[in-house]
Amino acid sequence: MWMPPGQNQSWVSEFILLGFSSDPRTNRTLFSAFLLLFLSSVLGSGLTITLICLDTHLHSPMYFFLCILSLLDMGCVTTTVPQMLVHLLSRSQTISFAGCWLQMYMFGALALTECILFVVMAFDWYVAICYPLRYTVILSWGLCTRLSAGTWACGFFFSLIHTCFTMRLPYCGPNMVNHYFCEGPSVRNLACMDTHVIEMVDLVISVFMVVAPLLLIVASYIRIAQTIFKIKSMQARCKTFSTCASHLTVITFFYAPATYMKPNSRYSPEQDKQISLFYVFSALLNPVVYSLRNKDIKVAFLKVMGKGRVIY
Repeated sequence: MWMPPGQNQSWVSEFILLGFSSDPRTNRTLFSAFLLLFLSSVLGSGLTITLICLDTHLHSPMYFFLCILSLLDMGCVTTTVPQMLVHLLSRSQTISFAGCWLQMYMFGALALTECILFVVMAFDWYVAICYPLRYTVILSWGLCTRLSAGTWACGFFFSLIHTCFTMRLPYCGPNMVNHYFCEGPSVRNLACMDTHVIEMVDLVISVFMVVAPLLLIVASYIRIAQTIFKIKSMQARCKTFSTCASHLTVITFFYAPATYMKPNSRYSPEQDKQISLFYVFSALLNPVVYSLRNKDIKVAFLKVMGKGRVIY
């Protein structure tokens, strides 16, 4: 049970992010590796956004949502990795209370928005495959804009709830966060009071924002699979399956490490640090997966590079 700070106690005004290692030699190696990953993911996502904006052939709902996904990936790595890189080379590994609050909020908002966006992208594929003749009618630009605004609003709203509940806890003792950024459970684990109620709030949020979207995605692809199996031509069937492969691959990379907002009773700091790195790799792999498997993206890239005498 939490007790008010006494004379020998004080409220925490900053946190210390322990990161991965205290060995300078190891940190220099990690710095090089993560710097390469960060630059590659930002450049890949940035290139995808640029190509979609510049090429009018890519101005369709599918690429509109892909552009948003790339923007979210870029935001996730930019929120967490740069500070980790600084801490790998710096003796000081502190982050202010306000900085921790902001980092936790932004990462949670972007990650939760991405969860909902995958549902929207699955719906896009569902309409494209199951109702191809009505695709442009159903997915009008007005609907796409509302869906996009709704995903951002949900992600930032629920992240605000999670962050406010976590950061309003009393922190009056240890301030060493066993993580490379201010992630919810790793910070909440330092609170000097019972966090059971906050864990229940996070569980409800995870059900609404992680489990429910995943079930909707599965339901969409079950319906898509049923439609594809009705296609008589094996060649056409394989081609249609192939068009969904990129989205399924990206979803797998994102949801496989979905252990965010676990209850403290199951919390493992070391395992959580390793699993959270999947989000960094996911941000790197997303543009690679979509670019390598997408003819339109490759053609747009050749056009931008001045080799674009390609007929669509």
